[in-house]
Amino acid sequence: MIQQKYEIQVPVELVWRALTEPEMIKQWSGSPADMSAEEGKEFSLWGGSIWGTNTKVIIEKLLEQDWYGGDWAEPSKVVIKLSEKNSETVIELSHTNVPEKEVQNFAEGWNDYYFGPMKELLEEM
Repeated sequence: MIQQKYEIQVPVELVWRALTEPEMIKQWSGSPADMSAEEGKEFSLWGGSIWGTNTKVIIEKLLEQDWYGGDWAEPSKVVIKLSEKNSETVIELSHTNVPEKEVQNFAEGWNDYYFGPMKELLEEM
């Protein structure tokens, strides 16, 4: 299980947009994305190397997804919880059911390729 916490010095509305709007995802990831904030919708990130389905969506509060990468037999589960305090957004990430051999890679990837670049972009806007 991967559990991480991030703090971004912007309102939750901006973080939500960076999680769910393809144009903003492309800005911080550098790759095309197919994403929406709709429950039941399929998505793909990094040109399709990660894909899955939004399983639960509570606007600006919660994004739960089934994630696939590579040739996984079953999806991993991503839960992103957002809360705001004094115009700062706190992100709580839980990523479970990741194949054991890929846990370290994904744990580092969340910071290096996902929330790290997102934080950098949003705090410079």
